[in-house]
Amino acid sequence: MLNKYPLWKYLLIVMVCALGVIYSLPNLYPPDAAVQITPAKSGDAVDEYTLNKALSALDGAGVVYFGEELQESKTALIRIEDPDLQLQAKGVIQRELGDNFIVALNLAPTTPQWLMDMGAGPMTLGLDLSGGVHFLMEVDMEEFLNQRVTGYRDMLKRNFREQKLRYKRVIAGDEHRIDVKFSKEDVRDEAENFVRREYPEFLTKTQDKEDGFWLELQLTAAKIKEFEDYALKQNLTTIRNRVNELGVAEPLVQRQGRNRIVIELPGVQDTAAAKKTLGKAANLEFRLEALSSASRFSTEEYSFKDPTRGRSARLEKAIIVTGDNVSDAKPSFDQNGQPMVEITLDGTGGAMMGQVTKKSLKRRMAVLFVEHKVRTRYENQDGEEVAVEDKYVEKKIISLATIQGVFGSKFQVTGLEGPEASELALLLRAGALAAPMYFVEERTVGPSLGKENIQLGVNSVQIGLAMVLIFMLVYYRTFGLVANIALAFNLTLLLAVMSVIGATLTLPGIAGIVLTVGMAVDANVLIFARIREELKAGLNPQQAIHSGYDKAFLTILDANITTLIVAVILFAVGTGPVKGFAVTLSIGIITSMFTAIVLTRAMINMIYGGRRVEKLSIGGV
Repeated sequence: MLNKYPLWKYLLIVMVCALGVIYSLPNLYPPDAAVQITPAKSGDAVDEYTLNKALSALDGAGVVYFGEELQESKTALIRIEDPDLQLQAKGVIQRELGDNFIVALNLAPTTPQWLMDMGAGPMTLGLDLSGGVHFLMEVDMEEFLNQRVTGYRDMLKRNFREQKLRYKRVIAGDEHRIDVKFSKEDVRDEAENFVRREYPEFLTKTQDKEDGFWLELQLTAAKIKEFEDYALKQNLTTIRNRVNELGVAEPLVQRQGRNRIVIELPGVQDTAAAKKTLGKAANLEFRLEALSSASRFSTEEYSFKDPTRGRSARLEKAIIVTGDNVSDAKPSFDQNGQPMVEITLDGTGGAMMGQVTKKSLKRRMAVLFVEHKVRTRYENQDGEEVAVEDKYVEKKIISLATIQGVFGSKFQVTGLEGPEASELALLLRAGALAAPMYFVEERTVGPSLGKENIQLGVNSVQIGLAMVLIFMLVYYRTFGLVANIALAFNLTLLLAVMSVIGATLTLPGIAGIVLTVGMAVDANVLIFARIREELKAGLNPQQAIHSGYDKAFLTILDANITTLIVAVILFAVGTGPVKGFAVTLSIGIITSMFTAIVLTRAMINMIYGGRRVEKLSIGGV
């Protein structure tokens, strides 16, 4: 029988549409503006006292809040009544709590629990719609170059000893220079020839002074430029890896100028965790404990991260390997159930570790946890308190154990707390920062701008949709009404699919939705025009409906496949906004094929199928 679907097909269509409605519903519940309080130190927690302290500060500033709560993740969340006061609330709380806590803007979900239990959630909105954070980070090139010069100093000392070139002192000086003092001129000259041969990146200069014969080594401008490019490139890669670990959709991470990196994180729910992970220049240094006979000039004293383990220990300045040599890191537990990190070194690091441990059996080796931090203090400038950030490096011993045997590329680091072990593994796995980085700007795209963009986008969709609905209803009558219902379900399914797959909606993405509206109706126009032609050719209504859908199908399929190919190419080669447009366009093509062909056919079948029909309400016939 023409124009009749079996019952199972009707039920399948109804089920798809019902699921589309359910999984698009969360988008009707916009999130609340909120601020989140997170401890700056891993393992700490926000308690009732800290939360009440923050709330009192908000009361004093006249900021209205609601729904404050302590979360299982040891953080606190405070919802702000007026989104325009969200930035003010953040500043008030940060000033009150100080540097021991990170206060960040957040979006608190309002989706009903029954929808969340079904796995339904709203779409992720891009930075231009939901707001988000824009970070500008600066690479500390001077510190990085000083580290490289210090590394050269240690290598030169080792090389000179191997070459039997007796020196008096090797100093890593200012302006990326190394000064070496010799007691004999001929040894100095021989050392200069060695450096010229083995280290062409240095310019050499000799000086005869009263206290000895000096060799000055200066890094070339080309080598400094090479180091700077490497540091920025490595940090870019590391930041991108860390963003991937955070699971941020459609982020922007790109270079700006000589030593800066721009990071934009749209749709981030926990900006505190993002800032903490992105900005943390955590690294490891492995050093031997100094012998009692060692010179004070070749050793340094460090305190333990866990004060219960001891007050301090004196370590050799020479570094065996660092986190730069780590190729993999996984959090785990030892036989006593204590957290640890399983570390795998690269070939260079494994060889160095093997050499040192072979020569240092029964000596103790320390693991230093290195963090580059920023301390905020307030200065009075022209009668106003201005926040000033001081950079500093903190190095703490997390492990000091006796070397019982030779080990190379694989070993464990213990002495960490549970959250700290996971965090360290994540940072090392994502890659160590080649150079320290600091936040020089944190800008938030406020909710007011996002609201304005959303409203403009919604208005464009509404106006376009209204004009299409009116045209279809007037021109195609009952068939036009069917197309309009299908169009509404098309938008519903589009939102549902984007919500389920976690796609990010941006302003260009809304443009893709508007284009989808026109394309979906275009398919129905082709079908309805074909039905009209079949009626004029003398076919009866049932035959005209059947023939119209069958003959228009291949044309619609060809047109949509070519558009889908273009959308896929846009997604593959585009970035940011272009990808957002390509995603909505691709999904819209697929959903419109379903609604314009399958759904409208099912509704037409229910209206006209299986009965005698003299005339179709399709207009123009």
